Amino acid sequence: MAAAVKQSPPASPTAEFKPESYGNFDLTQRVKLDYADISVQKWVSRETGLSVVHLDYESPIVKGYFVVPTEIFNDSGCPHTLEQFLQLLPVYIDHILYPTITDAGFVTEVHHINGNGEDAGVVYAEMQGREQTPGDLMALKSQRLFYPPSSAYKSETGGLMEALRVLTAQDIRNYHASYYVPHNLCLIVAGKVSTTDLLDVLQNKVEPNILEHGQKGAPAGWKRPFLETPSVERPVIEKIVKDIVEFPEKDESMGEIVLSQVGPEPSDYLARKAIDILGIYLTDSPVAPLTKEYVEIPSPLCTYIYFAETTRASFISLDVYFGSVPTEHLSTLDEKFRKSLQNIAKDGIDMERMRVILKRERLKLMNSIEAGGGDVFAMGVIGDFLYGAKDGSELKPAMAEIKRFADLETWTSQQWVDLLTKYYISNPYVAVRAKPSALLPAKLETEEKARIDEQKARLGPAGLKHLAKVLEDAKKEHEKEIPKEVLTSFPVPDVKSIRWIDVQSARNEPSGDKVGKNANVTSAELDKHIASDKTEVPFFVEFDHVQSSFVTISAYLSTAEIPERLRPYLSAYLSSFYSLPVTRSDGTKLTHEEVVNQLDDLTVSYDTGLGIGDYFCENVRLSIKVEIEQYETAVAWLKDLIFGSEFTKDRLEVTIAKIQQSLPELKRDGSTVSNAVNTGLFFKPTSSYVGSTILSQMEVIPRLAKELQDSPEAVIKDFETLRELVTKPTGVRFSVTGNVLAVPQPRKPWSLFDKLSTSELHPPPFSKDYLTELGKAPVKKAVVLTLPTIESSFGVHTAKGIVGWDHPEYPALRVACEVLDGIESFLWRYIRGSGLAYGSNMSIDLESGLVGFTVFRAPDAYKAYAEGLKVVRGLTDGSIPMDEISLDGAKSSLVYSVTRSVSSPGRAALEAFTNQTFRGVPADNARRLLERLQNVTLDDVKGALQKYILPLFDPESSVAVIVSGPSKSDSIAEQLKSAGFDVERRTLDVGPDEDGSGSEETGSESSEEESGR
Repeated sequence: MAAAVKQSPPASPTAEFKPESYGNFDLTQRVKLDYADISVQKWVSRETGLSVVHLDYESPIVKGYFVVPTEIFNDSGCPHTLEQFLQLLPVYIDHILYPTITDAGFVTEVHHINGNGEDAGVVYAEMQGREQTPGDLMALKSQRLFYPPSSAYKSETGGLMEALRVLTAQDIRNYHASYYVPHNLCLIVAGKVSTTDLLDVLQNKVEPNILEHGQKGAPAGWKRPFLETPSVERPVIEKIVKDIVEFPEKDESMGEIVLSQVGPEPSDYLARKAIDILGIYLTDSPVAPLTKEYVEIPSPLCTYIYFAETTRASFISLDVYFGSVPTEHLSTLDEKFRKSLQNIAKDGIDMERMRVILKRERLKLMNSIEAGGGDVFAMGVIGDFLYGAKDGSELKPAMAEIKRFADLETWTSQQWVDLLTKYYISNPYVAVRAKPSALLPAKLETEEKARIDEQKARLGPAGLKHLAKVLEDAKKEHEKEIPKEVLTSFPVPDVKSIRWIDVQSARNEPSGDKVGKNANVTSAELDKHIASDKTEVPFFVEFDHVQSSFVTISAYLSTAEIPERLRPYLSAYLSSFYSLPVTRSDGTKLTHEEVVNQLDDLTVSYDTGLGIGDYFCENVRLSIKVEIEQYETAVAWLKDLIFGSEFTKDRLEVTIAKIQQSLPELKRDGSTVSNAVNTGLFFKPTSSYVGSTILSQMEVIPRLAKELQDSPEAVIKDFETLRELVTKPTGVRFSVTGNVLAVPQPRKPWSLFDKLSTSELHPPPFSKDYLTELGKAPVKKAVVLTLPTIESSFGVHTAKGIVGWDHPEYPALRVACEVLDGIESFLWRYIRGSGLAYGSNMSIDLESGLVGFTVFRAPDAYKAYAEGLKVVRGLTDGSIPMDEISLDGAKSSLVYSVTRSVSSPGRAALEAFTNQTFRGVPADNARRLLERLQNVTLDDVKGALQKYILPLFDPESSVAVIVSGPSKSDSIAEQLKSAGFDVERRTLDVGPDEDGSGSEETGSESSEEESGR
């Protein structure tokens, strides 16, 4: 073992680069950004070849990335299966380089056949949920057609199911031994840690372990993956190549397309940035040329166009995706696309709009750096290790983003046209179209049943019994406790050491000048600054100050007054909000294109939605983010967008058509559909959240489209009524987050909102106010919905929980859920570890007063639910031990997740506003919550499991929703019925009309019939 070394610390990041060493490690590159307080150092071990890159910047969070370039020349999924061994973060490099890869681990984590002759396993379950989706089918076909025969890029790295069924643990061991070696590993540490301390740990703890394994650098004959193998060969696409794949879907109205072309070399950073900007120019808004021609029309040719770039060893792959394409256009859209590009090239580039885009993208970069620090460049560092020079000499040019913006600002229209012509017009492409097939679901189901029957017959009773024992033994092996000395060697993080971002809060409220009233945290400095602006503002505005280069203004509008009939219209209202004609306060009338162009020139970003994250969805949110000096202008724009926009038939027609055309794609997603069904059971139709779900939109949007054609004046009147109701002064709140102290007069611009008179402000609406009777008392109800487009199943189980972020039992319940959810904790080991599902998780809805258990990508979601019951029952009755180590592990995980929620200036300010305005807790609740979490005991956790989690697995106190492919729906329904649920069967199919506009839930059967009563 090498002796410990003690050396002088590395030179300052601002120093000029010079050769430097620390033990075995040599400094090969140092970069200090001149546009952000971020430095990068790359070190490489002379002894082992291990690389480490430190992205140094201020942040309360430190992240680690481990990069292992791996190639696979078949579809066995070896790269994917190895991920399941790489997530034990406390032992980092040792687990990456020297995992056990046991036969038992393979059985549960990758693939096995159970006693019923059915295939399962974590990786298998994931690929079962993906393999027949249009995205995966297109990607695989495109890879096959695009790359040379000898290229590893042709492979399905996730693993095709037929290949996973013959894969062995030894195959994975061999693959691991080839690639997971020190000289092929780069550790990237992003955040504020001492570089010296980092190198000291590597030198004295990691290097000796590697050397003890006899690994000293790259052996003779080692070939750097991708760069020194056949994968380095560039594709040669001499002519346009087209192909088609079919995916299972009863609704045959919409498909997808991807076009792939060969782009520039990876090191041509200017061309890469220019291509990225060009894609934004062509598609980013309703006035972008391609979006305007293909999407913003009454009968869209697609609902989105997306330009993507993927880095490969010797080139950049340029892909263009078209989503929700009417099937009648699938065969011709690529040709029309090329003609459109030719016309754009002929007309030239709109250089004023290009100027706006370059300016805005530069601002977005600086905003990203403020939010994420050096972590923004982590993917670039990863790419450099994969494909860059070994000494890191390409790191500096790779990170010179601002210089590239400056260079591109000098480009002429002809230069942009030349770029467009070179890479997208003159460049041959591979086109793959994904076409829906109504016959394919039944065909796949029949083939899978026949395969399983053949497999069972081939194995015979003795073989099945043997495989059942193999699985059971593997599960027992997987359920073994991790040695306590491993876990106890890592202490729970000390919350007092966290560097919190300082937030100052003050509030302007309707009932007179009461700065700071009811704000749980106030600042004398901010109070004084707000009060110095004597402008009378007779409504609610909260100011939350953080150090930032930006400021965000937001409106939160209550939907409490909207009648049930209009609530589903909110999706169209929000989708059109920033792209309607507007009459400004001075009487100036702007077209929707002028509105979009002026907003793009003004803002960093703008956004709409229901609620904040997953909460408070009975409130509309409208947000605009700008540089500090644009604050007053942004407030004026927000006022005119809310009150001065004009609902016109043509703009509503475009918006509604886009929503309607996107519905088939949305209803192919098992998670989306299961959550929508669950929402419909728990909340009344008067809920805005219910109105926004896929099931509600499938019912309302086609009818709304027809009404707009038949009675446009009536529909426009409905939208005007909706706006009138959401802007009632009793339900309007405004938020200003960002650098408020840098704004000279924070109140003055708000005087423009003269329509908001002084009135009593009502409490915001909460989801708990819209619970159905079943939502208030969940009991025995189960819905099994058959979705033809998926092969796996998704489950959502719900029971009563607690209401309020200040509820005294919340810390115990939060820790209890984390004890269950944590990596390698109970649900992980018993459900994922047994191959019963790709994943499962607990959830706490403090707004509605509900707790949930979700299963996703499961071969049989009921079996995962049953295993969850076994786990929770065992933890509560003591048959499954739970000790202080489990408790400490949960608390450690929560320290990270809670801290991450306030880890940037924008997040911290938004959290302060949300806490005080909606959650009813202090602005610094994250800090206080962590302190409360540390006081939770094992008895508290067991009490929470008994009181709130165990009822989730009892039909007498819970509701179950499972969305499944056709092959498992019947057996899942029978299992639920046997467990004591009243089961209702549903299907999600197209309606009787051929164009699919009548899509709805059909085939419902009464719960009495299914439950046998």
